[in-house]
Amino acid sequence: MIIGGFAAQAQAQSNVTIYGLVDAGIVSERGGSAGSVTKVTSGIGGQSRLGFRGTEDLGNGLSAIFQLETGFKADDGTLDTANSIFNRQAFVGLKSKDAGQLTIGRQYTMLYLAQSQVADPFGAGYAGTIKNLFPTSGANTRVSNALVYSTPVIEGFSADALYALGEQNGSSTAGRQFGLGLNYAQGPLNARLVHNNKNNDTVAVGTTPARQQSSGRTTMFAANYDFKVVKAYFAYGSNDGVNSAQIPVANAYGYTVAPKASLDSADYLIGAQIPVGAGTIMASFINKNDKTANNQDATQWAVGYLYALSKRTSTYVAYAKIKNKNGAGYTVGNNNEPGTGDKAFNLGLRHAF
Repeated sequence: MIIGGFAAQAQAQSNVTIYGLVDAGIVSERGGSAGSVTKVTSGIGGQSRLGFRGTEDLGNGLSAIFQLETGFKADDGTLDTANSIFNRQAFVGLKSKDAGQLTIGRQYTMLYLAQSQVADPFGAGYAGTIKNLFPTSGANTRVSNALVYSTPVIEGFSADALYALGEQNGSSTAGRQFGLGLNYAQGPLNARLVHNNKNNDTVAVGTTPARQQSSGRTTMFAANYDFKVVKAYFAYGSNDGVNSAQIPVANAYGYTVAPKASLDSADYLIGAQIPVGAGTIMASFINKNDKTANNQDATQWAVGYLYALSKRTSTYVAYAKIKNKNGAGYTVGNNNEPGTGDKAFNLGLRHAF
């Protein structure tokens, strides 16, 4: 829904769009210490959300923009993050046809946008999500206190830069984050090269001492190419340092020795989308190579089917299985949840408005 009007003084045209997604279904998980888990849940393919975005024409090719977006659980009606509002996105900025776009607030990282928009045939959702093995936890997905600049698109090329302040008293570096992205999208080819760097230091607070840790660093290349009969996907990422790889559930399999998050790993994905009538088959294979002495590698294969009932409504089914090695503890989750075991089945419905 779009609400339009004119500002009384500047006479500049503005509009606000209300949008959202409602996604709910059944998830069945197996293989973890929790045993067989079957539930109705929300946000399997994409988190259920309600958002507002707006623009105001300031003249001479310049516009003011904003976006506010909150996530909720369609299964019980609660917010997806307690004691928060607009936790998904909250920013304001300026956009120029010639100079690009600058936004300030809580925003997605270049890393996650590349994973969800370019790298993953599952779009970072369903049981086959890239999030199960590639680094996406916490500030790898979205970050607060961020300034993001995006260049105009020239002959298919563009670039993005992110800088987020750590805002810890007494330190200008603790907790800060920066990201870079180089993008190309023209014709059937879409490719991105991105880097994400998060400082993990913390300052002393009360009786809690300061802590210095290595930064979490990820560099990833992702591309897809549309051959019409099939759309092929590829991604490769290199991850180093603390929080460069996640264990979504601390010890999902109840090992005597809990799995350790890798400080040096590499990931690759190959996948495809195959159009079949009004539907699309999704498939992928992901490999995580833990280069530390723990050698806790993992692989995942996944397949799914998305069927469009209309332009806004679709139904889906998906299945994925992870093979953990040497005590690795990765789980098959979905867009909204980390999962409980090494295999999962999804069946659901989603409606966008």
